[in-house]
Amino acid sequence: MEVWDIYTRDRVRTGRTCLRGEPRKEGEYHLAVHVWIQNSEGKFLISRRSGNKKKFPHMYECVGGAVVAGEDSLEGALRESFEEVGVRLDPGMGKVVFSRVRDTEGGRAFYDILDVYLFRYDGEPDLASATTQEVESVSWRTREEIRELFEKGEFVPTLAYFFEKL
Repeated sequence: MEVWDIYTRDRVRTGRTCLRGEPRKEGEYHLAVHVWIQNSEGKFLISRRSGNKKKFPHMYECVGGAVVAGEDSLEGALRESFEEVGVRLDPGMGKVVFSRVRDTEGGRAFYDILDVYLFRYDGEPDLASATTQEVESVSWRTREEIRELFEKGEFVPTLAYFFEKL
């Protein structure tokens, strides 16, 4: 079971933790990351969620997830990238594009502080090395191809920021 550090809305670690799925009190947040990986051709690595995922099964998305207790945001981004798609990213090749506090979005409660990263990477993903079964396939796609997936309803809708922010 994942354990998360609890933060205030202002990104101050409280010293408390919670288990994934436990309700949090008002004003309690955890860190989350979205990791967009772009190669030198300008294509983005996207993954297709496993059919056993409760939310958005078989839909496309970027790498991402919750930062676990004791990690900082960058450590969480690097771990999630390896866990989900078998990619070991160079910390020096990435940056936070933007951060935001999410209470609810699209009718879903998040109560997280989301850091969105962009990393440069020219290797290939290795799902055989991934340590979770969250992803069923990966592919490199252009911005236009991602827009087509989004418009067809095949891309996780909470990632619409991609077209404005990245």
